[in-house]
Amino acid sequence: MKGTYTLLVELGDSAKVEFGAKGIRELDSGWYAYTGSAFGQGGFSRIARHGRVASGENDARHWHIDYLLGHEGARLVGDVRTAGEDVECDVGRTLSEAVESVPGIGASDCDCDTHLHFSPDREQLERAVRRAHR
Repeated sequence: MKGTYTLLVELGDSAKVEFGAKGIRELDSGWYAYTGSAFGQGGFSRIARHGRVASGENDARHWHIDYLLGHEGARLVGDVRTAGEDVECDVGRTLSEAVESVPGIGASDCDCDTHLHFSPDREQLERAVRRAHR
């Protein structure tokens, strides 16, 4: 199955994370939402790949989110999906209106400012993500 997904990631402590060519970002402890598309070969199996990066089973860094997921203080806790629809940018823009943005991350193939968002509160972030996927 293919579609759009948003990963929910906890960062236990503040950290400096290098996002490849995007450079180092200082991230606060709290909750992050990364929105991506899964329309290529394998579809939503991309989420399982992100899980392997988060667990340390896979060291390859192909997407910006891999740098956060590969950080020792980060934990992938879940995802929200919209099957069959390419709403990646719509979800990203909606989240930018609801929670804090991390500029320039995950949006290198579109004109969005970012596809990575932050909130210190898990419930607030999850509500915003679920609303954005409707």
